[in-house]
Amino acid sequence: MGLWGCVTSLALAGPLWSADKVADRRYEQTPEFAPISGQAVPAESSTPSSEALKKGPNPDWIWGPDDNQNPVVRKKFTTSAKKGWLKASCDNRAVIEINGRKVGETGEWAEPIEVNVSAYLREGENLLTAALANDGGPAAFVLKLALVEEDGKVTHVVTDGTWEFAPRKDAETWAAIRKIGPLGMAPWGNVFLNASGAGAAKAEFRVPAGFRVERLFTVPKDELGSWVCLTRDPKGRLLVSDQEGKGLCRITPSPIGSQEPTRVEHLAVNITAAQGMLWAFDSLYVVCNGGPGSGLYRVRDTNGDDQLDEVVKLKEFRGGGEHGPHAVRLTPDGKSLVVIGGNHTLPPFDPQRNAAPQIMAGARSEPLSAKPPEGMSSRLPTNWDEDLLLPRQWDANGHATGLLAPGGWIAQTDPEGKSWEIISSGYRNQYDMAFNADGELFVYDADMEWDYGSPWYRPTRVSHATSGSEFGWRSGTGKWPTYYPDSLPPLVNIGPGSPVGVEFGYGTRFPAKYQKALYICDWTFGTMYAIHIEPEGSSYKAVKEEFVSRSPLPLTDNTVGIDGALYFTIGGRGTQSELYRVTYAGKESTAPANAHDEKGADLRSVRRKIEAAHRLMADPKAAVEQVWPYLSHSDRFIAYAARVALENQPVDLWRDKVLQATNTDALIVGAIALARQGDKGVQPALLSALNRLKFTELSTTQQLGLLRAWQLCFIRLGQPDETTRKGLAERLGALYPARDPGVTRELCTLLVFLQSPEVVAKTLPLLAQEPTHAVADPGNQIAPVYVPGQPVSQGGAKDGLEELIERNRGYGGAIASMLANRPDAQQIALAFSLRNLKTGWTVDQKREYFQWYSKAQKWSGGASFQGFLRNMDKDAYENSTDVERLAIEALGARKPYQPPELPKPAGPGKDWKRDEVLQLISTQLKGRDFKNGQKTFSSTRCVVCHRFGGDGGATGPDLTQLAGRFTPQDLADAILEPSKVISDQYKAVVVETKDGKTHTGRLVGDDGKVIRLVTDPEDSSKTVEIAKDQIEEQQLSATSLMPADLLKPLNESEVLDLFAYLLSRGNPNDPVFRK
Repeated sequence: MGLWGCVTSLALAGPLWSADKVADRRYEQTPEFAPISGQAVPAESSTPSSEALKKGPNPDWIWGPDDNQNPVVRKKFTTSAKKGWLKASCDNRAVIEINGRKVGETGEWAEPIEVNVSAYLREGENLLTAALANDGGPAAFVLKLALVEEDGKVTHVVTDGTWEFAPRKDAETWAAIRKIGPLGMAPWGNVFLNASGAGAAKAEFRVPAGFRVERLFTVPKDELGSWVCLTRDPKGRLLVSDQEGKGLCRITPSPIGSQEPTRVEHLAVNITAAQGMLWAFDSLYVVCNGGPGSGLYRVRDTNGDDQLDEVVKLKEFRGGGEHGPHAVRLTPDGKSLVVIGGNHTLPPFDPQRNAAPQIMAGARSEPLSAKPPEGMSSRLPTNWDEDLLLPRQWDANGHATGLLAPGGWIAQTDPEGKSWEIISSGYRNQYDMAFNADGELFVYDADMEWDYGSPWYRPTRVSHATSGSEFGWRSGTGKWPTYYPDSLPPLVNIGPGSPVGVEFGYGTRFPAKYQKALYICDWTFGTMYAIHIEPEGSSYKAVKEEFVSRSPLPLTDNTVGIDGALYFTIGGRGTQSELYRVTYAGKESTAPANAHDEKGADLRSVRRKIEAAHRLMADPKAAVEQVWPYLSHSDRFIAYAARVALENQPVDLWRDKVLQATNTDALIVGAIALARQGDKGVQPALLSALNRLKFTELSTTQQLGLLRAWQLCFIRLGQPDETTRKGLAERLGALYPARDPGVTRELCTLLVFLQSPEVVAKTLPLLAQEPTHAVADPGNQIAPVYVPGQPVSQGGAKDGLEELIERNRGYGGAIASMLANRPDAQQIALAFSLRNLKTGWTVDQKREYFQWYSKAQKWSGGASFQGFLRNMDKDAYENSTDVERLAIEALGARKPYQPPELPKPAGPGKDWKRDEVLQLISTQLKGRDFKNGQKTFSSTRCVVCHRFGGDGGATGPDLTQLAGRFTPQDLADAILEPSKVISDQYKAVVVETKDGKTHTGRLVGDDGKVIRLVTDPEDSSKTVEIAKDQIEEQQLSATSLMPADLLKPLNESEVLDLFAYLLSRGNPNDPVFRK
């Protein structure tokens, strides 16, 4: 899921707010411990709110004189208190202000608010106002304000008979309010027993034993906005940014264990809408997603007065919104910056390509080569592409339509933002990242919740972003399974959610386990996870632990303070923001732990040495010799790094090494490299080399790699010749289906591409099975885990999800529905491939295939799930022949086309003769009206029987491509004399039965015992079955089912526009329509 929305662009030249108001924007708030499940609030809590509000007089319910009017009520009071807490409820709504500043807003009367209003008080006279609204029925408002002096003395302001009301806030005349009765009276009762914080949850936090959570500041939303980005400056102060236009704030947190307030100051610098912030090189680097414009900015204090005063845009990013640019980090060597761009953000440079990228899928007409422009670089070769063998579908609801590889990216730049190097790609919307103590980068990437239930759903995940890494995000259905060897797998799948802030626990005063954890924040389900990472080979493995959760808790960012606390913000999308911190008060040691990992250091060193060749080396021949042995390494990350290094060197230096390789793994990985970087002429030799491998003797991982290598040979190097196609189809057909679901899925993909004559018969029984919920890709709680070569786990698919879903029913409802009615993702994957097969079907097989959709459409999934199924059905239908389409509908496997209400011809008509029509279309078929031609196609009822441009009935032939078969004269003959020439496949059959009945229609079924006729040319569902032993005579009709007077009701313009429409193939830009 993505999180941040677009915000209004603001020019750097003009101030974002009035400078004279900035000095007033200083706030203080006393920290308070939050309630924690299973723990008592600490005795040393500095929060007097509960006790202070329990004391004092009982407030009254009040209103104006009439329940049906919406008054403004007010109360003036004088105080020297620096701290204050307010409780309020209203039937139905109240907007409360102190001294003209909004402090809170009530909603449902049974859920009153409790607000810390310390930041709004001033010494001397104060004005408390509330704008009230009633939606009908009883009307009442109640409030209690507790004011705490420095000596601890508590005074109160409560709603009572001394309050005043007026119709509006700026009224000159005010009158005494109407007192309804004391708090506790019916029908409301003592609602203050239910009070919650402003915008905060009534629920308690959940944290591991020994940890505590403090609320440090409740953000005045109307003044400071909703905070989404958090970092630390060299003095230990926190810097935060509003998501939209309210700028930056600087925070001095209350010392841990102190009653001193947290101090917040709004900064006057002209920058806002940060998605990433970093203090480095004596500057604040800010990545903006809106505000002054999408880009990387450097903000500095130029005169040493401790105030940021200069903003310089270093780099403009092309893209923004929810999936725009995000985090910025300092590289481990302290010399460079690393920046994230989500998948709606174009890379920082455009590679120079020899050809256009692949859009949908299939074999390229020419291999793709590319290089970065001068001064730019990329660790992964820049000829990135979609690399899909079969056509994908865009998202059924249109999200990310047209977005292509490399998807989300991570790039490194210098402190001036001048040179850029892409280091990792293939993400959906990775919001934040962090380096561990050993210099390894970890990234938190988003899922696409609309994909729930589909085989291409990928959960939110943490990935180890090594040099040159590719994680396989492609738009729509095109997402690569994680077993593709030309990509890397995630470190750990998290599940559904919305990734936001990420931070390692280095510097926290936590137990050692938590000091080394990676803390990731999920906005949607209000959960901060501690990811415990352990070396494994040259990479890592990890487990997740829920560290902080509550409902709701819209987490936005986190950072470690110099005091050893973990700070986090909540807010985003205009929600109420607050600042919290987590501290540890348990019994375990909090002594600084060794953040480095000795385990795996040797293999990480090997990988890094290989990664040094992720660029064209000065001595490429030596580089090839150095990395070649590692292509066959058992560590996937090392083998991957070796392939990327190889691809960065000239192909001539390593082509023959691949073709002559005797090691299975080296050949498979090398073949992938050669397919990606070689020329078209290498394809026969490469296929021959791959054919040396004995498939059944390979491990499952090797089989998957070999299947992917074959795919890339065709995707990158073009269509195979006919002999190769038939031979490989026969070979792979004998292996299909496999025991492993992933191998089965990839075999099906290849067999459909190769137009195998046996793939249909072998796939349909798999679609007919009861759903198993097996998936052909490693999953998470939503889908059982698949590991190549191992049985698919079926148990525990719901474990841990029920509670998560309850934290946000809005997002969780789709997951709950899906778990209650789970799809078979493997069947969907196979049906998705099979939809592309155009040959080798029988009518009965087509019927069985389309009947599968009736089963699949009963399953539940994300917002695009049913749309994907509809589009699959549509693709399969369009890839069927005219005869098959009619049979599919006639056999009840698919609903017939239902046209909308048809227009009437404009007329006046005439009895058109052939010579008149030929004269007309030979002289005036130019400057025609496309829309009128489209309308006439409907008004003549052509659309009822014929498909054109993907729309229309199936009882007649598809007319979309008739322009390639018919001249205008041929078309005129076919319309005016439809019975003159009739193709055998469209001829009607006349059947006389032994009981004297005659039936005429299109033959759509014959099983040897019974034939089936479609008897109505305008309705394929109207059929008759006739037993063959009851047929007296059967013959083809010489009369077309198409009427001969279609043009009769049309005027001259309608005739011309209809012919133009039919001959244009439905293209409104055809020259025939040029005026």
